Amino acid sequence: MRAYIQTCKNKKTLVLLTLLFTLGCSFPLQVTLTTPKAASTPVPTSTPTQTPLAAPELGSDQNPLILALAPSTAPSEAAIAAGDVLAAYIETRTGYKVVTVIPASEEALVEALGKGNAHMAPLSPFGFALAYKNNSATALLAQVRNGRMFYGAQIIINRESEFVTYFDEERGENTADAAIALQQFADKKPCWSEVKSPSGYVIPLGLLNQAQIKVRAGAFLEGQPNVVRGVYADDICDFGATFIDARTSPTLEADYPDVMGKVQVAWRIPEIIPYESIVMPPDISTDMRRNVQRAFIDFMTTPEGKTALQTIYGFDEMLPVKDAAYAEFFALTNASGLNLLDLIE
Repeated sequence: MRAYIQTCKNKKTLVLLTLLFTLGCSFPLQVTLTTPKAASTPVPTSTPTQTPLAAPELGSDQNPLILALAPSTAPSEAAIAAGDVLAAYIETRTGYKVVTVIPASEEALVEALGKGNAHMAPLSPFGFALAYKNNSATALLAQVRNGRMFYGAQIIINRESEFVTYFDEERGENTADAAIALQQFADKKPCWSEVKSPSGYVIPLGLLNQAQIKVRAGAFLEGQPNVVRGVYADDICDFGATFIDARTSPTLEADYPDVMGKVQVAWRIPEIIPYESIVMPPDISTDMRRNVQRAFIDFMTTPEGKTALQTIYGFDEMLPVKDAAYAEFFALTNASGLNLLDLIE
């Protein structure tokens, strides 16, 4: 593993270390030398049949569930303590033994899920896409922001440019299929946000590739309000991509009071981009996943739980979700042609 997993400093650490590393260690064999004896005629003996020992049940003291906290190379004492609170709550509500770990990076966490060294874990959108592609994660809960689990993106143009809008602002609907609406951008230059931005680069690029529309090398402007500025100026790029709706950013109001009229939406990508997700390996039983899911939801409804989740993961509201809800996001991420390992931390 390129990055280590740092265990939390509590009484559960010894159990986890024993589980993770005992089988991975090798020990020197002791060989006793004796004086050879004279050969004798072997006497046939019967070898008793040995029944292999069954692995300890997952969730037991000998094989606890491993709860991963947010990746960090220097976790705070507050995060460690909050992780202990969450682990204790899950234990109380489910009866499963739970230990906590803090991975050094999301790459290490994805690898740990694949090796069975993590059973409950937070993943970014691209982290989940990678783990799902490796068949090492299934969705359990999705982070909620402003009442939504997913958000959309938009392709924007300057009103005075040669391009046509295929989005009805009043009805909030696209008026043509993506292949038709986006064909006008063939061999044009886009303004992108950041190289790891789902809405400002990866998903719009995947959409263009899926429609077999080749564009020129884009300009990365380091911020979605900057993409709006670039399209407004109409001298940096031909079109841009942002989340919905970056045009209303407070940083734009003073300098561009007419931005909503001058920068128009040419086409909108539906709400398919997730926030953070809590995942579990797909080989864990349905009953166990349901029990853990219920424990998370109940924990979230308590003041102590909300505080702990915010400290651990940076959010305190989640809803149950299924893998099917991510299908279009996964498809467009794959169509982007980008390396998923380059998109995670």
